[in-house]
Amino acid sequence: MQKNGPQALVINSSRDAKLLKALASDVRVRILELLQNQELNVTEIAKRLSLPQSTATTSILQLEDSGLIESRTSNGVKGGQKICSSRYKEILITFNPAVVPENNNIEVEMPVGLYTSYKVSAPCGLCSRDGIIGYLDVPGTFFSPDRIKASLVWFEKGYVEYKFPNNALYADKEKELEKLELSMEISSEIPGTDKKWLSDISVWINEAEIGTWTSPGDFGDRRGTFTPSFWKLEGSQYGIFTSWLVTSEGTFINGVRVSSTSLEDLRLRDHHSIKIRIGVKSSADHIGGINIFGKGFGNYDQDIILRLYFNDKT
Repeated sequence: MQKNGPQALVINSSRDAKLLKALASDVRVRILELLQNQELNVTEIAKRLSLPQSTATTSILQLEDSGLIESRTSNGVKGGQKICSSRYKEILITFNPAVVPENNNIEVEMPVGLYTSYKVSAPCGLCSRDGIIGYLDVPGTFFSPDRIKASLVWFEKGYVEYKFPNNALYADKEKELEKLELSMEISSEIPGTDKKWLSDISVWINEAEIGTWTSPGDFGDRRGTFTPSFWKLEGSQYGIFTSWLVTSEGTFINGVRVSSTSLEDLRLRDHHSIKIRIGVKSSADHIGGINIFGKGFGNYDQDIILRLYFNDKT
């Protein structure tokens, strides 16, 4: 389990058949439930669940093979023993993901609440089109199962991290990746609003920092086009549409080159997913928070969109 907050696993129903098969067993699901927040050896697992030792052993091997649990060997009274722990606090299954291939492009739209990891500080919170999710200014709320309904995510500093399917691995072999584009609606975050509240918002892809954009403010002068009527006018209403484009020449934000980080630096061929981290660094010059607007909030009726652009090999 990673140190910066709990970890979730997002299973793609069309590609992760092995993981789905591992979950298709009442015994294996009960083992995963048992291993939440504790480590147990095989004998303890069998005893707690009233299982034959052989059944427990076989099920644990299947969960290990699928990557859902991890084990380590420890010295026991009667020799070595296998100590098991769950790798994930939460498992989400996505059906019919919003993957839209068009000509030489592949587009995936990720709900703003479907992050797989986070580390945030207050003021922070989540809101759906219908109301507040969980508790305001409580970072632990960020792993509420209801977060998938979120249309607005906000925090002062830290990050949220998303895992997109790496469709570059499955694209037509006759085509090569030309550029990667990330688009979203974001703004600074301050209790209330302030159109002159600066915030340095950074993005990382597969651990590589691609650039930082300075948001000019947190906007509340008028209701966002899609912001629901229940949301008070004193709250953040809309953001600025930002496009983060990575090419072989570097990274561009809204058409302006901001760094030398290129497609090669992202090492896309080395990963089965594309990990996107969005946040405000504690070392930033302007720690002014962030609002991430999704569908149902702000001026753009979209979540976070990742596009891959391909061209024909010559």
